[in-house]
Amino acid sequence: MSDSTATHASRVQLRLDDDWFAICDRTQLMPGRGLAALLPDGRQAALFLDREGRTYAIDNRDPFTGAAVLSRGLLGTERGRPFVASPLLKQRFDLETGRCLDDEEVSVAVHPVRIA
Repeated sequence: MSDSTATHASRVQLRLDDDWFAICDRTQLMPGRGLAALLPDGRQAALFLDREGRTYAIDNRDPFTGAAVLSRGLLGTERGRPFVASPLLKQRFDLETGRCLDDEEVSVAVHPVRIA
């Protein structure tokens, strides 16, 4: 590995308001597993990398229980749409829209994410 590669690892960034915030190195995301990140405003985000290499970020707080656990949920797909299932009560949240697939009146915030 060259020095430039070692010092310029890809960073996962999340957009809050109009600013991009560095979360972690891309190498810390593992396909099919979530990662919790503390945001500057005190909230937590749950970051995911799917098996096709797409990244997603949603609020980590489960709106049904109030616990910050969505990053520990199981990833899956429903009709081609990626979701995470809460590890507590198993409600599924669409990773692209934040909408709960089991209760259409509930959703979580979705955050734009990029690898830079």
